[in-house]
Amino acid sequence: MRLMVSGGGTGGHIYPALAVINQLKKTDPNTEVMYVGSKRGIESSIVPQLGLPFEALEIQGFKRSLSLENFKTLYLFLKSVRIARKLIKKFQPDVVLGTGGYVSGAVLYAAAKMGVPTVIHEQNSVVGVTNKFLSRYVDKIAINFETARRQFPAAKVVMTGNPRAQEAVNAPADFSLSRFGLKDDVATVMVVGGSQGALRLNQVMVDALPTFAQRDYQVVFVTGPKRFDAVSAELKKMGIVANVAVQPYVDNMPAVLRKLSAIVGRAGATTLAEITAIGVPSILIPSPYVTADHQTKNAQSLVDQGAAVMIREADLSATTLVSAIDQLMLDSSQRDKMAQASKKMGKPHAADEMITILKSVTHDA
Repeated sequence: MRLMVSGGGTGGHIYPALAVINQLKKTDPNTEVMYVGSKRGIESSIVPQLGLPFEALEIQGFKRSLSLENFKTLYLFLKSVRIARKLIKKFQPDVVLGTGGYVSGAVLYAAAKMGVPTVIHEQNSVVGVTNKFLSRYVDKIAINFETARRQFPAAKVVMTGNPRAQEAVNAPADFSLSRFGLKDDVATVMVVGGSQGALRLNQVMVDALPTFAQRDYQVVFVTGPKRFDAVSAELKKMGIVANVAVQPYVDNMPAVLRKLSAIVGRAGATTLAEITAIGVPSILIPSPYVTADHQTKNAQSLVDQGAAVMIREADLSATTLVSAIDQLMLDSSQRDKMAQASKKMGKPHAADEMITILKSVTHDA
């Protein structure tokens, strides 16, 4: 298969695309891939490092208010469509996959207008602007949350889950909590605010650490690289705490998840895909700073199935956080119920499902 992929801006758009590429190359080593991203997005550094052919387009989003910048946005979009057409003619893809971000709008629009089979993947429960625009042009639409189904043309929609889930399931199972200075045979909760950390959650955790130091369960606190030194300084004031470990970043989350009894974190689509694929109970604190408050809706999907508890950031304090974690970590039967509910929601074959859809539109073409 010759696959062109476009997705950018955030890890939530990039990592599902990479999961599909990795699985496709496993099943068919002769697969040829071209990744088209944006110059400004993090994909411009991530994708080339993986040795994948990469082309970058200059593109930006529309301002929601009246702004002269929107004329530049329209100009860059039309320019990107023209460049995308040239890339498509040169690469001759069998199918083009879009995983979100403004750049995928230009690439998938160009492909659809040229009669090339197209598929988009929507990771969130609230459909993004780009995918809503593309939905009228593409052949198939893969979704991760059932609530997204009614926001698209029904005949095109297929539930696949998030391809990142399959990578999580296939991650090595040999990780040891001793790497954090903790024990493997003690119930452990991880508190993480995303790859960069979350300021409010970090502040609350610093206040809560003396209480956690008195518990029998273990706590891994991931601060984000920028905030690690400040939090570490606070922890030093407490002296040696045997059951609490502070880390700046975790680069092998799926492997670590297998060792956790529960996790506290944001409700991004990639995080939830990993959590449910492995079956980990969660306390979700949706970011209030995302478009259309989609993380709250993502989290609610797990809460409705008994797989998670949600704390809104406005209600977050040391007291509410400790209380929620205690309820989970001091009740193994409750954790077991939530773990089962979480795993039931998981899509461990999501990347294979995506590949099936890509092949189906290619064969239909």
